Amino acid sequence: MATAATQIHTSVTRSERDAEPGSAQPSLPLVDKAPRVAPPDARRLSKQFFERLVTLEEGTGEYQYARNTLIEMNLSLVRYVARRFRSRGQEMEDVVQVGTVGLIKAIDRFDVSLENEFTTFAIPYVTGEIKRFFRDTTWSVHVPRRLQELRVDLARAREVIEGRGIPEPSVADYAAHLELDEDEVIEGLVACNGFDADSIDRPIEAGGSQQRTGLIADLIGNEDPALALAEDIQALKPHLAQFDERERTLLELRFGAEMTQTEIGKEMGLSQMHVSRLITRICARLREEMLATG
Repeated sequence: MATAATQIHTSVTRSERDAEPGSAQPSLPLVDKAPRVAPPDARRLSKQFFERLVTLEEGTGEYQYARNTLIEMNLSLVRYVARRFRSRGQEMEDVVQVGTVGLIKAIDRFDVSLENEFTTFAIPYVTGEIKRFFRDTTWSVHVPRRLQELRVDLARAREVIEGRGIPEPSVADYAAHLELDEDEVIEGLVACNGFDADSIDRPIEAGGSQQRTGLIADLIGNEDPALALAEDIQALKPHLAQFDERERTLLELRFGAEMTQTEIGKEMGLSQMHVSRLITRICARLREEMLATG
């Protein structure tokens, strides 16, 4: 029985022999339809295909057929690298697709004349493409790359520190282990919160004997409209203290008791016009002093 590598080699040779000059060859499927090649056979055949690829004109059917065959034969390399990232919470199929982009870049840039192993050349390309995918697409909040890398260092440091019998490492523990400033560790720990996000419509998870119902959104506070009023009153206090008794009484009756200017005039024995001028002058003075003090 012919091996998978022999089947591919025979298929490619026959297709190139039977094709009419200048005709386009059908592209090989990239995933399941062609037989998988064992890694030793893939390394041996890849070298032969690369040697053939440099003799073909880019864009021709033969060139595309040989290039697609190289991609298919080396998909096992992509799957090998992708397994390192299986704990990242992403679908493995998506990771393999991203890694395949790195494989294609490696194939296009590989120089067979240097006599290097293609696997050694390709693994950094595949790994780099997958890491770039996680860096650019999986963080809910964009943070600088150095903090993304620090998150990985902190996760590894936590495993080591917990292995020493410290279940909840402190900032000082992280800083000592990683030889970093505590401020930098704090910045990294805060940045870790941006890796993923939960929906505010997620139900509340009650712990222990607590029976809580509702959504996370129910726990998010709203702005209290009275808060701004309280701040304004506190800011006004030192300025109000500078007014005399009559001026403070005018303000209290107008804005505290909400009396009309006519009612205030009767209460204080003043005309409505005089009350209006006094209130306008007091408010203008308060406005100027508030603006002057910021």
